[in-house]
Amino acid sequence: MALLNISGLSKSFVTPDGERHQVVNVTRFSLEEKVQLALSGESGSGKTTFLHLIAGILKPDSGSITIAGAEMSALSEPQRDRLRATTIGYIFQTFNLLQGYTCLENVLLGMSFGPGADRPFAEELLRRVGLGERLKHYPRQLSTGQQQRVAVARALANRPKLVLADEPTGNLDHANARASLSLIREACQEQGAALLLVSHDREVLAEFQSVQDLKQINNPERAEGTRA
Repeated sequence: MALLNISGLSKSFVTPDGERHQVVNVTRFSLEEKVQLALSGESGSGKTTFLHLIAGILKPDSGSITIAGAEMSALSEPQRDRLRATTIGYIFQTFNLLQGYTCLENVLLGMSFGPGADRPFAEELLRRVGLGERLKHYPRQLSTGQQQRVAVARALANRPKLVLADEPTGNLDHANARASLSLIREACQEQGAALLLVSHDREVLAEFQSVQDLKQINNPERAEGTRA
């Protein structure tokens, strides 16, 4: 059985003029354990919404999302939060670090939503991403590339089975983007986690052996004239 199985997934939003706009319409999608897959798609193609549905941040209108044998789409919000904390690592384009907490505290806080804080492992992760000398630094004291490294360490803090990465190099310069991508892929491989990355950057996509166009699996349709 695949690590991630999706079938009949649909999500729509109501526009300001009252029309319902379908963003995600995925008939079937799956991802095996430890596989690294990149999904290509331009802005507005539903990439972030798709990842948010997989992570349980959003609840679908219909369909099934099963991760490691648990049906995320059937769970309550607290149950989705728990499954996400124990099974999924999420790397955001904007990093989403807590500015009032140090590098180490950001990783430890991520752990607190899962099995619990493990300070030695948190320090090990930060050393592994090259931040062993900056455990007590705050995000504002770090470069953009260093902040991304903290985000990677936090995503791996609970030893997830699946890492989701949403345009993770979008806010980085060319050199830092390549270094960050290598770090993400190597860290996932070391941890035995599958990686699902979405990007529109051709250089990022070229680094992956397995690349799929989001348009091949997602066929949203706009229900013109439909009112909520």
